[in-house]
Amino acid sequence: MSTVADKPPALAEDEDQPGFALQAWRRLRQGELGPLPALLALALIWAAFQIANPNFLSPRNLSNLVSQTAAVGTISVGVVLVLLLGEIDLSVGQVSGLSAAVMTVLNVQHGIPGPVAIIAGIMTGALIGLLQGFWITRFGVPSFIVTLAGLIGWQGALLYVLGQTGTININDPVIIGLTGTFLSPVVGYGIGVLAVVVYAANLVIGQRRRRAAGLEAAPINRLAVRIGIVAAAILVAIGVLSADRGVPLAGLILVGFVVLFDLIVRRTTYGRHLFAVGGNAEAARRAGISVNTIRLSVFVLASTLAACGGILFASRLFAVNYSSGGGDVLIDAIAAAVIGGTSLFGGRGTVWSALLGAFVIQSIENGLDLIALPSTVKYMVTGAVMLFAVTLDAIARQGRQASGRA
Repeated sequence: MSTVADKPPALAEDEDQPGFALQAWRRLRQGELGPLPALLALALIWAAFQIANPNFLSPRNLSNLVSQTAAVGTISVGVVLVLLLGEIDLSVGQVSGLSAAVMTVLNVQHGIPGPVAIIAGIMTGALIGLLQGFWITRFGVPSFIVTLAGLIGWQGALLYVLGQTGTININDPVIIGLTGTFLSPVVGYGIGVLAVVVYAANLVIGQRRRRAAGLEAAPINRLAVRIGIVAAAILVAIGVLSADRGVPLAGLILVGFVVLFDLIVRRTTYGRHLFAVGGNAEAARRAGISVNTIRLSVFVLASTLAACGGILFASRLFAVNYSSGGGDVLIDAIAAAVIGGTSLFGGRGTVWSALLGAFVIQSIENGLDLIALPSTVKYMVTGAVMLFAVTLDAIARQGRQASGRA
């Protein structure tokens, strides 16, 4: 009788390999599917809304979608950093509104130039993050409580800053230009080609470093496929956006934040320490990592990014008012991070999940608006998508724990 041992090694290895479906399930249980669930969800959402309204995937609507995503995505980048620690920040919505209000009041009522007012708004967010981070690390108060208090308190500060005016319109060209500027096709394609070159160089350099260190490296043909897919996606996106008004500057700002913080998280000692603290704070402390410093810095970054997102909101809406930073801002920012694949339990996730999750959230809102469904449906759909994402995260966590015990 023939056995596996009697067969050629290649055939025996092939028989030992599980099928594609089983591999996918195992990767799901280990939390290794990465952005795949969110990408599939995005594809399904786009297909459904395109069938319901053929204008959904039009260049004009996709351009609007990118501009709408920029503010929430920027705030969500900071939320991702907090979630990687296993913490939460419930104040980011109100921080975004207050920071935008400070910028607008300085610019409109006190004549401060736009660039200086923008810097003042960003510094407002940074100082708020410093205060909240200090309270959490110095007194050991849970981040949920501190930022919940901030959610309430910064709303009061927003009302105080705006005073009796209620709504303040923005006319400064620099502030409005953050979301009102669109790049020409030549500039857009130039940036796209540069991005592809940098991405390819990063992959090749990474492969050479792994080989030099004696580690397993992906074959060159696999790298070529990845570069080809990324290049096609970037150039197609630029082509579609250029068919309307051009590539939105707001979209480039969001991508810039994502790329910057992705490099910080994945390529620096600070990023490794962040993951270590999020995975096991006590083990990180014993390894000599300053846990409180990491936590403090993350809350500063989260509030700073919330301020940047609030400024982008104000730029797109041409105004700030009592409701700035309220409504769906907090829920959308947290949902975007979770839907994109960042774990609520800390230690797992990527900054790119903020971008992907924000597109999912904003696609739902944009599509429902196009087919004129009420906001009640939007909340239910968003809640269902978020619950599904958290469920995948919980299943993955249980699978990792089971593997660890085994």
